[in-house]
Amino acid sequence: MVYITSWDEFADRTLQLFRADPESTRYVMKYRHCDGKLVLKVTDNRECLKFKTDQAQDAKKMEKLNNVFFTLMARGPEADTSEATGKEPVDAQSTKKGRGRKQ
Repeated sequence: MVYITSWDEFADRTLQLFRADPESTRYVMKYRHCDGKLVLKVTDNRECLKFKTDQAQDAKKMEKLNNVFFTLMARGPEADTSEATGKEPVDAQSTKKGRGRKQ
């Protein structure tokens, strides 16, 4: 069991692993407060992928990966994951101005 050092490689390989065998793939997340480390593990009993980090900025990446996995589990392994990653079309984004008074 070797840790993958690149987040992009880990995310791509875990999605491939899940889509190949969604029935037996498990996703585990473990946080150790005393060490300040977050460990993500995805396995299908044949292959095990792990990612370890102590960076706070990786928590957002982990949250997006969770959303992708939730989407795939709910809608099936062939579902479109673009809306789960938070990538919205430019037209759909609202143009909010400041919190000031309306005129």
